[in-house]
Amino acid sequence: MSQAALDNVVRLLDLEAIEINIFRGVSPDEQHQRVFGGQVAGQALVAAARTVSAGAVHSLHAYFLRPGDPKVPILYQVDRIRDGRSCTTRRVVAIQHGQPIFNLAASFHTDEEGFEWHMPFPEGVPSPESLPELQVRGDDRDRAIVMRFAEGSPLDRHHELATRQLVWMRADGVLPDDPLLHTCLLTYASDMTLLDTTLLPHGTSSIDDTTMMASLDHAMWFHRPFRADSWFLYVQDTPSSSSGRGLARGTVFNRDGSLAASVVQEGLIRKKRTS
Repeated sequence: MSQAALDNVVRLLDLEAIEINIFRGVSPDEQHQRVFGGQVAGQALVAAARTVSAGAVHSLHAYFLRPGDPKVPILYQVDRIRDGRSCTTRRVVAIQHGQPIFNLAASFHTDEEGFEWHMPFPEGVPSPESLPELQVRGDDRDRAIVMRFAEGSPLDRHHELATRQLVWMRADGVLPDDPLLHTCLLTYASDMTLLDTTLLPHGTSSIDDTTMMASLDHAMWFHRPFRADSWFLYVQDTPSSSSGRGLARGTVFNRDGSLAASVVQEGLIRKKRTS
C-alpha cells in the first residue's frame, strides 16, 4: 500500500481559496513537461464543488486548451452559472501565464427516486487479486492509483490488434468518507490509460516514441455511489479514429457489478514527423 503517494494526491486536490470564486492549485514536484490532465480536471471539479451548497456532481464536460506548466500554480476561476431547485451548474476556467489552459462545466443534482437500470458487468473478468500490478521499466515510483490489466498489459500487447481493454483500478490507500473526494479521485484516475485505447486497433501504444498523443476533451457522468479506494473495473473501448483524432469510451463498474460512471474522451493521435 502506498498511502503516502495517495495522500500527496489528496493534498493536490485541497485547493487554496484566494478570493471569492477563485482558487489556486499546485502540481507535484516531479520532472514532467506538462501537467497531468486528470489532475487539472480533478482540481477544477473541487473548485466548482466548493461553490455549491447542495447536491452531488452528476456530470462534467471539459476541454484541454493548452499544456499546463507544472512549475507554476494554476488559478481556477468559477462562474456560478445557475442555482436551481434540483440542478446547479458551474463553469470553471483554469488559468496559467494569463491564458486559459482548461475549462470545465459541471452539473450538480440533488438525489431523488427514479427509474433504475444499468448495463451488466462483463462476463469472465478475472479478479484483480489474480492479476499482476502494472510495472513500467525504469519507473519505481510509488503511485497513488494501482492498475491491473485483465487482458494483459499494453506493454506486452504491442502490435496486437484490439479495440478494448479492461483495467482494474483503485486508490492505493485509505480515503476518508467524503463522497466529493472519491468523485475527484475517480476523475483524476479516469484520464489514465483511456486515450491509449485508441491506439490498440493500430498495433501501437503510448510507449512508442513515434506517436504523439494529447487529450482534447473529457466528459463524465456519475451514476451511482462508489469508493475510489475499492477496486473498480474500467472497461475501455474505441469506436473511431480519423483525421488525427481518436475517440475512447469508458464504463466504470463497482466490484459488486453496479455501474458507477461513464466516460468519453477524444484526443490527438498522430505519427511524429521525421526530419
